[in-house]
Amino acid sequence: MNNKLFIKVFAAIALAFIAGFITGPNIYALKTYDLIGKLFLNALTLVVVPLVAASIITGAARMGSEEAFERLGAKTCFYFVLNTFTAAFLGLLLVMVMNPGSFSEKFTNVTGENVTQIESLAEGGLFDQLAGIVLKIIPSNILQVAAQGQMLGLIFFSLLFGFFISKIETHASSIMLGFWKAVFQIMMKITHLVMRALPIGVFGLVAKVVATTGADSLESLAKFMLTITLAFFIYMFLLLPLMLSLIGRINPFFYFKAMAPALFTAFSTSSSAATLPVTMDCMEKRVGISNRICSFTLPLGTALNCAGTAMYAAVTTVYIAQSYGMDLGTHKLLLILFMSFLTSFGMAGIPSASLVAIVVILNSLSIPADGIGLVIAVDRIVDMMRTTVNVFANSCSTVFIAKNELK
Repeated sequence: MNNKLFIKVFAAIALAFIAGFITGPNIYALKTYDLIGKLFLNALTLVVVPLVAASIITGAARMGSEEAFERLGAKTCFYFVLNTFTAAFLGLLLVMVMNPGSFSEKFTNVTGENVTQIESLAEGGLFDQLAGIVLKIIPSNILQVAAQGQMLGLIFFSLLFGFFISKIETHASSIMLGFWKAVFQIMMKITHLVMRALPIGVFGLVAKVVATTGADSLESLAKFMLTITLAFFIYMFLLLPLMLSLIGRINPFFYFKAMAPALFTAFSTSSSAATLPVTMDCMEKRVGISNRICSFTLPLGTALNCAGTAMYAAVTTVYIAQSYGMDLGTHKLLLILFMSFLTSFGMAGIPSASLVAIVVILNSLSIPADGIGLVIAVDRIVDMMRTTVNVFANSCSTVFIAKNELK
């Protein structure tokens, strides 16, 4: 987010709070805010299916074509999955314990119909719900899945499709890969266009929340910030250093000092891609990891190893559900865990990736997507923290892989 857009977003948030408090739950004001917010969300979700498919297909095609790195690729995937799932699970556990959105009774009352709809989906035993999740992962009709926006099946199919692009005849493979790269670039252009309307969309979403919840939204926001900050802190300063000591056989204090330039760059730019040259320089010259490892795992991890994004998606989704008064069962928590991981992979390189990922998960669980307005006010500062976590976790994965390669 550039400085001008950053200023516009904060101005929109300030105006939304003022407008929300002035109008209160006036029916016409709420309809206006709702229309503005839904137009923005519709425009944002319009590109989700082709964007996610193109992103995953091109990424999987690259993995499949690197035949010389098959063994390294397998280890890389293992540590990427380990780090990202651990982060998402930690975030899910912490948000369930702290329960930051549980008090929002006013917000619940406005959306009672949605709550009933969610609760009706929870009917049946745990086995039935888990079987339903598996069936969503392996669908019978990919076109129907794409039309309905069911991300689990789309992601699974895209992974298979992308991987086998590299296994067919070279000329046909290059045509298909070129097509999907072009689709990705076009969807990115559309996404950039939509993000120009971010301040307007933010105004509608936040104003509706404030008008509905009043002063409760400020207390809710403070509790959410405490939860997500604590989750980031535990993962980055306790869990990953412990793994560095046990798996990487490296002193965490030395490692933090060596990676300091990359971490400061990540925090200030909020961009893992912009930080990549600094990260590679720190890893090679200050930590001592070989270029062979760094040149493969770090660029790939910038796109695929987004532990901070997965954690943020899990915490935010549960927080929004709590704010709507929804009682999430075990099967839905498992779905949030898997979706947080999968969307962090599928949203790689997309502007406001976490925003898009959360909307995808909310839609998959039939939770009203305008609940995203609860967290947009603090998204910028959270973005700085989660990018730092993404970069640090990616570098730690590289250390684990390098140590394993030496065995």
